[in-house]
Amino acid sequence: MILFPAVDIKDGQCVRLRQGLADQVTVFSTDPEAMARHWAGQGAKWLHLVDLDGAFSGKPKNFDLIARICADVGIPVQLGGGIRDLDTAEAYIQAGVSRLIIGTMALADPETFALLCSAFPGRIGVSLDAVDGRLKTKGWVEDSGLVVEDVLPRATRAGAAFLVYTDISRDGMQSGINTAAMERLLAATTLPVIAAGGVNTLDDVQAIHPLAAKGLAGVITGRAIYAGTLDFAAASRWLDEH
Repeated sequence: MILFPAVDIKDGQCVRLRQGLADQVTVFSTDPEAMARHWAGQGAKWLHLVDLDGAFSGKPKNFDLIARICADVGIPVQLGGGIRDLDTAEAYIQAGVSRLIIGTMALADPETFALLCSAFPGRIGVSLDAVDGRLKTKGWVEDSGLVVEDVLPRATRAGAAFLVYTDISRDGMQSGINTAAMERLLAATTLPVIAAGGVNTLDDVQAIHPLAAKGLAGVITGRAIYAGTLDFAAASRWLDEH
């Protein structure tokens, strides 16, 4: 199980939102590149990047910054936010992004999503961003009209390589992972799953670790590692040891 440090980019800064709300912003660094290098230096095996400006606008807004980070950090990067057409996806892959996480396109345009999975096999994941099981799109501001169970079969058929599940109600709240929801999702899919939203301490990482045997591939952590309630290097070592 991999621990993914999150670098969320908004207005050129490294930030965290509470429950995905654009007006609930905490700025943790004015230099996202430096933060990316920091987490790589702390032993990160992957970096999780989010273009929040892209997620809200539907277009890439931090492309050059993201390309610089990919060239600089020396570890693979997965990216989500504002990737809603094939040209944007291809540009990011060519810029050095290892994996793309697709939300709105996967829900609203499954045909294009399937083409994307075919063009870049093994490199495309689906972002499932849910409140009480209902999926949100367009930067979490619109209800998709779908639930998780609606999307899993078609994502698998399309060739998705993995899933990222975010419990929006817990995102940025440091309230612990929704273990029951994760267990239901893992039981419903054969795809590897990465959990996001709620990690606060090493105890949270340790509590969810048994789910690795059921297909949990990783956990994304953001606010906790910036606020200091989770020691990223120590948590990564614990996972390596177990």
